[in-house]
Amino acid sequence: MPKAVNILLIEDNPGDIRLVVESMKESKKPNNLSMVKDGIEAMTYLHREGVYANAVRPDIILLDLNLPRKNGKEVLAEIKKDPDLKRIPVIVFTASSAERDVINSYDLHANCYITKPVSLDKFTEVVKSIEKFWLTVVKLPPGD
Repeated sequence: MPKAVNILLIEDNPGDIRLVVESMKESKKPNNLSMVKDGIEAMTYLHREGVYANAVRPDIILLDLNLPRKNGKEVLAEIKKDPDLKRIPVIVFTASSAERDVINSYDLHANCYITKPVSLDKFTEVVKSIEKFWLTVVKLPPGD
């Protein structure tokens, strides 16, 4: 059986969390989806501190930009500056389609930028396309 892909979803919107969880359940590639709801919790998870001391290192990160306590841009910048984390692909998955957010995310070395669709069907379709590309086509860097 193929190795499961460890995905970290950094998202504070309960509706979007539910949609991603439901879409990933139908994935043909085994995956373990972990979730955190703000930027500070995300960095605690990634540094395996406190309650996350035994957290599994993610193979890929889905990151919302509009997060409480520490926004997604700050999280992205920290991840990409950290020698132990910078190789983890980060998919910015956010409601913003603002050009400045797209440019800023790529300047901070996001691996791709996807605007969340508004309709339920399109949202599910986009999550499945992320899964199809990033979990089956892309060769991910080895974890630890």
